[in-house]
Amino acid sequence: MATNKTAATAANEEKKIELQKKELNYFEVLNSVNVNDKVEKKNGLSYLSWAWAWGELKKRFPDAVYTIYENADGWNYHTDGRTCWVKTGVTVNGVEHIEELPVMDYKNKAIPLGNVTSFEVNKTIQRSLTKAVARHGLGLYIYAGEDLPEATDGTQEPPKAEPKKTVKKAATGNDKNGTPEAAAYSARQALKEFIVWHGMEDMQQQIIQTCGLNSQSSAADYEAALEYCRGLVR
Repeated sequence: MATNKTAATAANEEKKIELQKKELNYFEVLNSVNVNDKVEKKNGLSYLSWAWAWGELKKRFPDAVYTIYENADGWNYHTDGRTCWVKTGVTVNGVEHIEELPVMDYKNKAIPLGNVTSFEVNKTIQRSLTKAVARHGLGLYIYAGEDLPEATDGTQEPPKAEPKKTVKKAATGNDKNGTPEAAAYSARQALKEFIVWHGMEDMQQQIIQTCGLNSQSSAADYEAALEYCRGLVR
């Protein structure tokens, strides 16, 4: 009897461990959700509805919560005296991801502090929360410039439309090792990763125009743009 009881206890412990592992992989669950038909385009940028993103997150993880961080005066935005930004956080499975986003106008340019209204602040809070949700996996790929979400096995979901040209183009950039094209590709990827990491996707079009980037840009051009972006976040 004692042996059977010990074996049963060990089996239960193993089940608990497996459940914990599955919970820790919640990112894969959210990252596999295809949000393509929920994405809206505006000024060349992709947007995901805050209400939809939050609803999808709560369906899968009902205990998820969000936080809007106030400043020392109790305002729902922060300022350096010139412009302002919001700070939000989303917690899933006890893990919080925080997102800071500048308050910008319809041209994706920072609004001077004296011209900021509660309407722009509220819109920025919603966008910031959507991006905080994305850091947990839901819709993250649209901010990384990818076409499809990853499936839970690490592969990409099959496309709904003809994907061959897009896939071939990406493969061509990767295959030209040791060439100027490969160097430009690597530098472009480094710039994209920096923009995503620092939550500057809404400024992407402005960065492209300011730095004069185009399909013929070289590695040096992208490196110069990266330095420009670093200057913006210092």
